[in-house]
Order: sequence, then C-alpha cells, then structure tokens
Amino acid sequence: MSCITRSKKEILKNSTLIPTGETRKVDTTPFDFRNGKPINKHIDLPNEQLSYGKGYDHNFVLNDFPKREDGLVFAAKAVEPNSGRVLEVFTNEPGLQFYGGNFLNGKIIGKSNKPYIFRSAFCLESQHFPNSPNQSDFPSTILKPNDIYISTCVYKFSTVNESKN
Repeated sequence: MSCITRSKKEILKNSTLIPTGETRKVDTTPFDFRNGKPINKHIDLPNEQLSYGKGYDHNFVLNDFPKREDGLVFAAKAVEPNSGRVLEVFTNEPGLQFYGGNFLNGKIIGKSNKPYIFRSAFCLESQHFPNSPNQSDFPSTILKPNDIYISTCVYKFSTVNESKN
C-alpha cells in the first residue's frame, strides 16, 4: 500500500504520544509522503517519533490551498497496487491523523472471525490537531455559544484506472 499527501509538516509528540505543540518539516524524514511511497518503506527506521508510536501515529498539518469548489483540500491518497484500489481523502479540517495499526495485537476479533494484528490496517482521520486546547499555536477548537462548527471529510474510492480520469 502506498500513500501520498501534500503535507509539509508533522506534529511532534512526546514519549506518551501527546503532541508537544512543535511542528517539523517532513523533508528527508520517514514522514515525507509527498511523492508517494509504500507505507512500510521507512516505518522501522531509527527515528524518535516512530519509536514513540511504534510506527505511524501522527497528525500531519494540511495545506489549506488549493481548495476545491466545495471548500475542501486534498489530504491524502492511498493506492493498493495489487488490487488497484484507490482511496482519496478531502477535508476542511487542518490536520490528518495517520495511524498504522501499531497497537493492534490480535486480541480484537473482526469480520469473518479474523484478528486485528499489528500493522494490519491504517486509518486516515481528518481532524483538528490533537491537544489543541493546550497548544496556543494550534488552530483553536473553542466553540462559543451560537457558533456553528461543520466538519467535512470525503473519502473517495475508485480503482487505478478510474482515478486516472
């Protein structure tokens, strides 16, 4: 499975996986998915952030431009080369959490009685930055009375041949 995102920054976490408020450019790090690469390509490299999360469990700062007509921005694209399945993610949220199943241990049983095992799945979740209420440099998550909050995330599924159109 390969993944692509235009994100230029990741949010750093401490050893208990709480975001510190610091962001770092993804250039020359295992977190650089801008040109697309297999998810597992750099997952086991020596890297403090990867070791904290036992792999990918990080929020990426999304670019807010270019926006589509509906106001959403491209967040990520995942391609499964054997089947040709494609997943594209668009959102109005400022961040994308990428979790690689690093804490799955086979104890949870899923569909068809199959256990969820270590790194057997991944999630792409659009959201505000974790720990935003405690980080003054992060986008605010405060919702005042009478304010309206609308979060939109579109997951577009296709195949390799369809996504070329």
